[in-house]
Amino acid sequence: MVQEKLYSVSYSEKKRNLCPLCKGYKKLCGKSYCPILVRAETILSRDIKDTVFGASPPAIFVGSAGYPKITVGPLVPPLTEDTEIMDMPELWVNKSLQEIIGYRASLIRGKSRVSVTSALNPDRTTAQIQELVMASTPTDVEAMFEKKPNLSITFSTRAPPSGPSALLKRINIAENPKVERIVDKVVYDTDMKADEGIITLYSSKIPQSRITKILSSGLLGTGKRRRFVPTEWSITATDDIIAKALRREILDYRELDHYEVFNFSALANSVHIILFPSSWFFEAQEVWVASNSFGVDYELALGKKGYAKELEGAYYASRLPVLEHLSNIRRQAGALVILEVYPDWIPLGVWRFRELCREAFKNGKSFDDLNEALEALDLSLPLNRYVEKSTVLKSFLTQKKLTDYRA
Repeated sequence: MVQEKLYSVSYSEKKRNLCPLCKGYKKLCGKSYCPILVRAETILSRDIKDTVFGASPPAIFVGSAGYPKITVGPLVPPLTEDTEIMDMPELWVNKSLQEIIGYRASLIRGKSRVSVTSALNPDRTTAQIQELVMASTPTDVEAMFEKKPNLSITFSTRAPPSGPSALLKRINIAENPKVERIVDKVVYDTDMKADEGIITLYSSKIPQSRITKILSSGLLGTGKRRRFVPTEWSITATDDIIAKALRREILDYRELDHYEVFNFSALANSVHIILFPSSWFFEAQEVWVASNSFGVDYELALGKKGYAKELEGAYYASRLPVLEHLSNIRRQAGALVILEVYPDWIPLGVWRFRELCREAFKNGKSFDDLNEALEALDLSLPLNRYVEKSTVLKSFLTQKKLTDYRA
């Protein structure tokens, strides 16, 4: 079962992920309009009725407010074309901010208030939502609301932005969802633990965004332990569960024998990664360039003790791609990941760091000298600012090895 206290979103994380200029209140930046919402308001100006028919990506959203009484519902656009990209962050890293906002504003969210334990014995509407989540391709859905959806867009901490919403009256799935055999097997195996189910789906190449939705919809876990998991919680839970399995794997590999550097920028963020010839350690620094403010969390070979209190969800989202890369090259290494956030950033969710890191690992450079590797990080602020905030980097720069004393 997902550990609620571990993966829930804290107040400090919510506060840190608000608009860096207006902190969530419009027009405090001095502009007569909010540039973040221009694209969304254009899309939301269309006439949306109290019944929407369209191809769900498929997608759902499970809220956390009022836990253990939460809201759950489908995301349905008024479109019948291929809508997969609208709820698949794996495909967004080379899209513009405007395109991503456009995808999210086009999805109409239904809200049905249920208990988290109702995943075990769902009513008709809840069962339809769970059936929809299992689908591997966009599925035609008719969603009927209590009234016309509220035309707004909401930015959250870990999940992508959420578009118009309304209380859900009922839904009808208009076609038989296509479900992969492995998804069907894991969902109907009530003796399989949630962690095992996640790893099984991941090993079977099911996209991570889909695994998160399957977990969120209460379809993983043993018997009576199944329950709905708020979307924001399930995102970090999935990152953490997969990463722990990969860490156990890479600890058996021999250490990297050189330094490797990777950089990538997009969506008003950049990631800078350096791998060290050492046993496993991981440090992530989140740097708000405009204010020169830092958040830092780290772990050593035995893994993270407790929760990443500084970076929270961003820590787990950036750690997973590092372990994926090491698993792919069958090596063990230490890693420093620097996540830079620029002034024109808008809150899109922690997926951006996961996908930016995955993209960065497609191109790297190797170095035998640490100083050359550090220079290749291409950082926005002076290097000493990052060093003074680091725990593992300072240790690595000052420690000596037995080979340093050879005659």
